[in-house]
Amino acid sequence: MPLPLPAWPDALRTRSLRIWSGAVLGLYLVTHFADIALGLVSLRAMDRAGPWLGGFWHAPPGTALLLGALLVHFGLSLRALHRRRTLRMTAREATQLGLGLALPFLILPHVVAARIVPALTGLPMTYADQVRALWVINPPGGARQVVALLVRWVHGCFGFWFALRARPWFGRWSGPLLAAALLVPVLALLGFAEAGREVAALPWHPRPRAGPAPSAEALRDGLALAFAAPIAAVLLARGARLWLTRHRRFRVTYPDGRSVSAPRGSTVLEASRIGGVPHVSLCGGRGRCSTCRVRVTAGLDHLPDPDALERATLERSNAAPGLRLACQLRPTRDLAVMPVFAPPRARGAGAPAPRPASASQERELAVLFCDLRGFTHRVERWLPFDTVFLLNRYFEIVGEAVEEAGGHLDKFIGDGALALFGLDAAPEAACRQALAAAAGVARGLGRMNDEFAAELGEPLRIAMGLHLGSAVVGDMGYGQAVGLTAVGDGINVASRLEGVAKERDVEAVVSAAVLSRAGREVPRGLVHAIAVRGRAAAVDAVLVADAAALGGPDQADSASGRG
Repeated sequence: MPLPLPAWPDALRTRSLRIWSGAVLGLYLVTHFADIALGLVSLRAMDRAGPWLGGFWHAPPGTALLLGALLVHFGLSLRALHRRRTLRMTAREATQLGLGLALPFLILPHVVAARIVPALTGLPMTYADQVRALWVINPPGGARQVVALLVRWVHGCFGFWFALRARPWFGRWSGPLLAAALLVPVLALLGFAEAGREVAALPWHPRPRAGPAPSAEALRDGLALAFAAPIAAVLLARGARLWLTRHRRFRVTYPDGRSVSAPRGSTVLEASRIGGVPHVSLCGGRGRCSTCRVRVTAGLDHLPDPDALERATLERSNAAPGLRLACQLRPTRDLAVMPVFAPPRARGAGAPAPRPASASQERELAVLFCDLRGFTHRVERWLPFDTVFLLNRYFEIVGEAVEEAGGHLDKFIGDGALALFGLDAAPEAACRQALAAAAGVARGLGRMNDEFAAELGEPLRIAMGLHLGSAVVGDMGYGQAVGLTAVGDGINVASRLEGVAKERDVEAVVSAAVLSRAGREVPRGLVHAIAVRGRAAAVDAVLVADAAALGGPDQADSASGRG
């Protein structure tokens, strides 16, 4: 009677197997690279350290563990290929799946030459023998082996990055881990090159084999066929399943009226990809984020219950009833859904192009500083992928408002932004542009709050500072980071006014200079003298509770009517 498997949900069990099998393969690579790196010392150092670094992997338990990890990793790739109802996927998903399937074929030549043939002939292969075979006798084979090792290393690094990046400690250790990820293969390559030069200078006397010499090519081809056969079987099974289930389908209807038919067993995310419907999924459909969330507007009663993985992700994102993860939901009947996170809009053909860089010059600029209030604290309660998505939507709002007003978006700083107006316009026009941009940001953020009210919990709030002052404009930076920016008193004052907006609990603080040069009436009774650090004179400014009103009377009316 077979032993029962642990009562884990399928997705969690698969993720655990993938992580642990990848950890075994990664540990083997680390010890293997470390031994190769000792070639920087000498071939003798490599051979002496071999039993310590690689002895476990050559012992029966280590060999069984390594082979099991390889088969599990390969099998999970086959499983992922079989479970997919469509082969339409992102480049990242295709790369990860392709490397998982290619892993056995990448290591077969080395495994046959270094492990299987010596075991069959009874003649152990020293590091000097391996380096000579790859450096002296067959340099193209050595080059292929180097490429294979690097591909495996990169694949492993990306796999662990995806698995660990959401852990709280990962941010603190990301720097040292990145340095190690770069240093380990570099030292191994240098060690291999140094060992190759050393072995090329040594005399070579071929040793007689203790047994019959099997054909390495025949062994390699046979094993390659053994791994290729399951891949072919899975592809045939996919074709057979597609033919058998061609009449067992469900239909997904979207808010814009589009409707997609997909075979049963597909997820809603796969149905979107089958029909070419844009659908956000930043984690690649693994249930690690909630950006693929959909609100089920019809057919909710006939849906299967969420499994533990989906339920945990929905709970972390404080999802309301009726919300499901499109990447985990596999309907059996027709339904209608509304994606929560709409994909970013493509830039229109008429959108202004970025300003060309110019030589350094002093100009009078209108400056807009904006920042989200309390955003850092709220991020602690959100999933990382959701945070990235919402930040990008906010950046899109700011960027479109600045460009439509005719300004230049200088940079994003965390959840803040700096925009310049007047690079190619008179100060009067620049001030009007800055006011229009601030109003556009406020209106866009209001629409975003309405669109994502259930997901945000409480509305996002903006703080902005606007000032007109002198600044030096030009190309600044280093290397690839050179760009058009500005420094000067006007920048510092706008930044300080943005801080005052947070302190006074208003959406914007606008200097009187901006209002007067824009042709707006400055309400003298509402002007405040605001002290700015590093500046002797205070700045006269107006506190604006509703920044949408800065766009003018018509826009202020529309803003006041916003739900």
